[in-house]
Parts: sequence; C-alpha cells; structure tokens
Amino acid sequence: MAAMADITVKKADETTNIVYTGKVASAGDRTAAVWKSETVGTAPAHNPSFSLTSRSNGDGKVRRVEHAGAYPQTATAADGSVTVVNIAQGSGSFAIPQGMPQTDINEFVAQYCNMLASVLIKASIKAGYAPT
Repeated sequence: MAAMADITVKKADETTNIVYTGKVASAGDRTAAVWKSETVGTAPAHNPSFSLTSRSNGDGKVRRVEHAGAYPQTATAADGSVTVVNIAQGSGSFAIPQGMPQTDINEFVAQYCNMLASVLIKASIKAGYAPT
C-alpha cells in the first residue's frame, strides 16, 4: 500500500511544476485520499483537487480504484469578492482483478495512464471531442 505524499505534476506549459499537497490520507476502503493545489486560488474552494478511493467488490476478487479531479474557475466581482463560476471535472474507475499476475497489472496501469497523458488524448479532452 502506498503512503500519502504530495504529488508534483507539469502545468499546461509542460515545463512548470505544480504541487498537489496531500490533505487527507485514506482511512481505508471507501474513504478518499485528497490532494489540493494550494497555490491556485485565494480560498480552499478555489483550489484544484484530486481524490482517490478504493474498495473490493462483493466477493473480493476485484479491487476497484476510483479517481476524480476538479479545477475551479473563479471571477472577482466589483466589490472584490471572489466566487467560483465554473468547475472542470474528470473522473474514472479502474477494476483490478486480484487473480491477475502483477506483471500484467503493472503493464495495464502503465499503458493506460500513459494513454491519458498522451498528446492526442490531452488535446481531445481540451477540445471536448474525440479524434475524428
């Protein structure tokens, strides 16, 4: 089991790092681990966030790992108050069979996560359309 830690990722310029600070470690199944990028926004509600939750299926043959992320857009009113006006969100779920060899699980995770990080998939998500 991995220990909670801060996560550093590249910003949209593919050069600058941004840190997602580990805010809450998971207390066990169905309890989310939560990270926030505290350098964005002026209040906790303005911070981009990422969460990861895990649990077994009914018979324990599959572990399900679910992730979700949110990136708020804020606006400043004439009186100086800042509010969230939009939130970009993403989520997904992985089902990991507990009888599958670890080498196959490792390969699946590497390839799947690298697909999500690929230029084409990132461009498609940014545009809001699958490649044509």
